[in-house]
Amino acid sequence: MRTGSAPTGRRPTPEGLPEAISQRTTPPRGSPASRQLISNISVVVLPLLGLSIAVGGWWGYVVAFDVAPVVLPAPPDVVRSLIDSFPYLMEHARITLTQSTVGFGLAVGGGMLLGTLIAHSRIVERMTYPWLVAFNAIPKVALAPLLVIWLGFGMQPRIAMVILICFFPVIIATVTGLGSTPSELAELAKSLDGSKLKTFVKIRFPYALPQIFIGLKVAMPLAVIGSVIGEFSGGRTGLGYVIVQASTNKALAFAALVVLSIMSVALFYALVLLERLLLPWVKATTA
Repeated sequence: MRTGSAPTGRRPTPEGLPEAISQRTTPPRGSPASRQLISNISVVVLPLLGLSIAVGGWWGYVVAFDVAPVVLPAPPDVVRSLIDSFPYLMEHARITLTQSTVGFGLAVGGGMLLGTLIAHSRIVERMTYPWLVAFNAIPKVALAPLLVIWLGFGMQPRIAMVILICFFPVIIATVTGLGSTPSELAELAKSLDGSKLKTFVKIRFPYALPQIFIGLKVAMPLAVIGSVIGEFSGGRTGLGYVIVQASTNKALAFAALVVLSIMSVALFYALVLLERLLLPWVKATTA
């Protein structure tokens, strides 16, 4: 017959070790809703924190070294110029935005078409790929004056510059994406007697879209850069023209740079939103 105290249902505690430490405890975890709320807040707070640090460093450098406004204006001077010249800047920003979006759209259409041909034809690949690489190595700034001579001082040379800068990333992304189709799916389509067109529409193109969007997100900021490069070379409109003309008013030039930065960020995240709307399955099927 067993003697002693009745069992308490607790795990035995090593001698000299507090029971609270010896027992395993699960750390509390927040609910999914709270974690999602924290994630959404960090999306806004962290970029603002990084911007505040950058602007604070800029302002501190100007004050500490007494930099003249004609060399580097302080952030308050830039904000003041942005407010005073807001209608003027928006008028020129509309021109830059139009050139960037039109040139980007044409580059996407032409780049995806040529990339599809390269991915499907070894002959086309060997005929065009080396020359595309060689042309992409040419500094586009050197072509800007020639485009003005060939196409005039309107929007045409600027749109052409946007196309030249954005074309190559779109082609590379399209070729890479169309070449990443799983072999087992291609074999399945063949076993079901699927035509090349149906295989492309149902299998190859959907699998290529994530990679294509990577190329589009690389090309979108380049579109704004190409538009500004074209404005540097000729014409009297656009934010690039404002920057060139503001040689003695650096606050206005920096205000134009701020507008360009906001425009680039807005266009990039508009493309990110489009990707999430068109490809909701990507986020659910990838780590």
